Amino acid sequence: MRKKVHVAMFSGGAASAYVANHMVQTHGKENSILFFTNTLWEDEDNYRFMDEVADMIGVEITEVVDGRTPEEVFYDYKFLGNSRLAKCSEELKVYKTITFLEDLRDNHNLEPILYFGIGPHESHRADNLKSFYEHNPLEPIETRFPMIETFREDLDVKSIIENEWKIKLPRMYELGFSHANCGGRCVRGGFQHYAQLYSIWPDRYKEQEEMEENFRKHFEKNVSILKKDGKPYTLKEYREQMDREGVDKFLKVQDNTVPCVCSFS
Repeated sequence: MRKKVHVAMFSGGAASAYVANHMVQTHGKENSILFFTNTLWEDEDNYRFMDEVADMIGVEITEVVDGRTPEEVFYDYKFLGNSRLAKCSEELKVYKTITFLEDLRDNHNLEPILYFGIGPHESHRADNLKSFYEHNPLEPIETRFPMIETFREDLDVKSIIENEWKIKLPRMYELGFSHANCGGRCVRGGFQHYAQLYSIWPDRYKEQEEMEENFRKHFEKNVSILKKDGKPYTLKEYREQMDREGVDKFLKVQDNTVPCVCSFS
């Protein structure tokens, strides 16, 4: 009989921080793990936020690093990540998580229970994660979503963190990003997301543009992160369009791309 251990999928997100604290308060520090998979593209302020939250909670962060960046994963698979398929998320987040959880079982005789910071408006994604962890590990792993299952009221976790915990949120929130994954370079970001990146961090946008151009040349493939009318539309083309027409126009276009699993881990 394995002893239960409670594992918060910990990241630079406000909801994941709130859920991690709730988990530790409920089950105790000695029975809790704050688990973070690092893509090596994270914004530096995410680390500051996570460290401050972990210090307040009183549990050290358990960090797992594959060692590759998303770009290196794209080269390994000869496939550039996009809104439909992101091997970076699978390799650097999902597989590293599964390996870690199986190690808890095999080498430490612990039975992990996973906690995710997903809210009621994303309940369909909670269902997807629940199904994934039921079928992909060697044995099913229990998943819990306190923002959906436990709290009756709609909590303003950002306000609680800043006003009650006295911890400043990651800067990517106040800069207007919908999530803080990969320092804004998330390949599942859509047109609005990349307009936001270009308006705030043009140098970081240029890094992503150069990565895309180098990949296209190296593999001699007409591929891109973004798609327009079902066809490749490069970040270079998009930047040139924003320069011509003004970036503000593109900040108002709502994205409907699917956030990658990194958003919840």
